[in-house]
Amino acid sequence: MVKQSDSWGSRTGLILAMAGNAVGLGNFLRFPVQAIQNGGGTFIIPYLVCFVVMGLPLLFTEWSIGRFGGKKGNHSTPYILDSMSKSVWWKYIGVFGIFTNIAVVAYYTYIESWIFLYVIHTVIGTFTQMSQAEVSSFFVQYVNLNGSDFGIPYLPVLVYILVLGINIYILSTGLGGIEKVAKIGMPLLILFGAVLAYKGWTMGAENASAAFPNANAWDGINFLWTPQFNSLLDPKVWLAAAGQIFFTLSVGMGSIQCYASYLKENDDIALNSLTSGFTNEFVEIVLGSAIVIPIAAGFLGLDWVIENAGFGMAFQTMPYLFMQWGEVFGAIAGICWFGLLFFAGITSSLAMGTPWMGFMQDEFGWGKVKGAVSFGFLAFIMGLPTILFYQYGYFDEYDYWAGTVSLVIFALLEMILFTWVFGMDKGWLELNRGADIRIPEVFKWIMKYITPLLLMLVLTSALITPQDNNWMAAVSGVFDGTGWKLDSGSLISKLTHDDLKMLQLNDPQNGEIYEKKIFFSTLARVQLLALFLFIVSLVWYSGIKRKSISYE
Repeated sequence: MVKQSDSWGSRTGLILAMAGNAVGLGNFLRFPVQAIQNGGGTFIIPYLVCFVVMGLPLLFTEWSIGRFGGKKGNHSTPYILDSMSKSVWWKYIGVFGIFTNIAVVAYYTYIESWIFLYVIHTVIGTFTQMSQAEVSSFFVQYVNLNGSDFGIPYLPVLVYILVLGINIYILSTGLGGIEKVAKIGMPLLILFGAVLAYKGWTMGAENASAAFPNANAWDGINFLWTPQFNSLLDPKVWLAAAGQIFFTLSVGMGSIQCYASYLKENDDIALNSLTSGFTNEFVEIVLGSAIVIPIAAGFLGLDWVIENAGFGMAFQTMPYLFMQWGEVFGAIAGICWFGLLFFAGITSSLAMGTPWMGFMQDEFGWGKVKGAVSFGFLAFIMGLPTILFYQYGYFDEYDYWAGTVSLVIFALLEMILFTWVFGMDKGWLELNRGADIRIPEVFKWIMKYITPLLLMLVLTSALITPQDNNWMAAVSGVFDGTGWKLDSGSLISKLTHDDLKMLQLNDPQNGEIYEKKIFFSTLARVQLLALFLFIVSLVWYSGIKRKSISYE
């Protein structure tokens, strides 16, 4: 990747790159959906609490771990973690920090390719005369490989390769290229977001129609920003809030540690981590909350938004809504929206390439071009099935196991390493070395006790989520002999395909489709496991190489 002498050109470039790593599709796509599905204002209080007691401590930890490992010449999580303990096993825990990035970028780049193509379709006016149903069908046909492709066979694969190629090219230029993209992409992202957010905040009820007479953008804003304190007792909302923090800050992945490993020994990581974290929160809360929910509510009404909230709204609904503003401004809004998403996506996917490239440079002497191309090759091998078998759940399996479960496991283990194995006293000194500000002492206690405990609760709760998230009923079932009934969304149920088997039982007419989904989801897991073991083998071999060099 980058030579070990490489470093960030400026603090501004570093912070923008770090913010670009965190600011991604989750800010504009996942956050609004999570907020809607968890009661709007009901979601905000747990979300902000999780940011303070989980998000910030994880940022502090990952920046500290990265800079510490970088001082010892390590630029990827296996040996960054290995440098903090005498146990040989920590470098294998660090495999998560490479595995997760490759597995996530495989399908994340596919989403970027959707966005890239939607920018083109917006420019040429494809959506201008389409109905809402036609816009929705356009997306479904595209991902199912049976339409919306300019008549070019397997266009989604070709566009995916093109967008992956853009990522590879930028990565091949090293930190300097990433920094340049961040300096251009982040300001444009905020500019596009500000244009759309202003429109969302000023719409009111002017776009109400006979079909949706109660449509009002302010209903969406009020829904999100009216706190509901009873949510503090709802485990489901807390789990959703904690999950969003992982997505939005890109913690538990390994990319932050890699970026931080190129810092100098006394560079300020306390202020840098706070700045990148709060920049992300500004984008998510101020901009992310002011686009999808208000605009959709302004045209379709809050009830419709609550009923139809989902990831696909960005592609199946928003293009149609933009066209209701007229052909010219609708096109401008569409370009802003998809341009915003593309810059948010690519600044994040670039960060995902650096742990692999840092590892291959440190352990095998690979240069930037070779590292970038090999990363792209692995991403393509992993990502191609998510395109070909999207309708059978391949994409969803990657997102669940690599983009969700893996993050929590790795975050929990690195917190334990930093606060209990490396030691909180040493960790606190590392965090504050060279800092222009002092982190409040209370975070020392939060990082050592509260954050690991919350991570354990999140992981345990996901593992044994009770039916309908009714924890009281599940506990009662243990005592009255009926047992602990698992929800179909629990990790154990996912692992045994109980969620798909239940759907198959309730929908026997489509039994063959569910059989295929079970087959392909199993295949996806095998592929993920093979990737993980491949990286483990590289780490094992690199350890042998290190030993042989030390004996010479």
